[in-house]
Amino acid sequence: MHPSSSKKRMFADAILKAMKFGVLVFPGSNCDHDTYNVIENLVQQPVTFLWHASEDLEGCDAILVPGGFAYGDYLRTGAIAKFAPVMQSVIKFAKNGGLVFGICNGFQILCESGLLPGALMRNANQHYICKQVHLRTETADSPFTDGIEGGRVLQMPIGHMEGNYFCDADTLAKLKAEDRIAFRYSTPAGEITPAANPNGSLENIAGVLSEGRNVLGMMPHPDRSSEALLGSADGLLLFRSMVDSLALAR
Repeated sequence: MHPSSSKKRMFADAILKAMKFGVLVFPGSNCDHDTYNVIENLVQQPVTFLWHASEDLEGCDAILVPGGFAYGDYLRTGAIAKFAPVMQSVIKFAKNGGLVFGICNGFQILCESGLLPGALMRNANQHYICKQVHLRTETADSPFTDGIEGGRVLQMPIGHMEGNYFCDADTLAKLKAEDRIAFRYSTPAGEITPAANPNGSLENIAGVLSEGRNVLGMMPHPDRSSEALLGSADGLLLFRSMVDSLALAR
């Protein structure tokens, strides 16, 4: 006898509840609690903080690298954080197919660590930028975006001084050919224009994926846009996609 729909739903819920997320904490992290709150209270999954000086990922199914100013952003953004003991474990975890999501400073750290291509340079206008932006979803083919239709425009805030994404011509060609540009800054209507680019990023790139598609880095903050009270709940779509992808992978 096939289980009833209600039993199937209960089984699915049990699987989802088994997902454990880890939020990295560096000296200077300031979005770790925002990210933790989204996982614990909005997507309602087990979550723990992972201290920078520990190599133990505590059996987590996904790792979140939050925004902030890891180690004060001395030398370069993310340049010191990449040497942290926890990052050595994260690199191994990612290379074995584990899901890793870097937001803002987390994106910078993942680029410095070699888990993502390119670099985040000083904003073109040489100023810190903190405002709401729009970004167009460029691919639904990833564990982070498979719950978002391609072309959908999301609204999220940015807050950075070094968010100007750059890579060489060969890397850009590869990102395009492999459909690894996750998001581009756009107008509310989804048009990719120079005026919609807040920081000078190459071809309006706001987020990219790794070759294995299991690592995502982006400058806009889904953690700060996961509740309507904050002006947008669009960011919640990415975290829910992660949970669903982890469940399907089991």
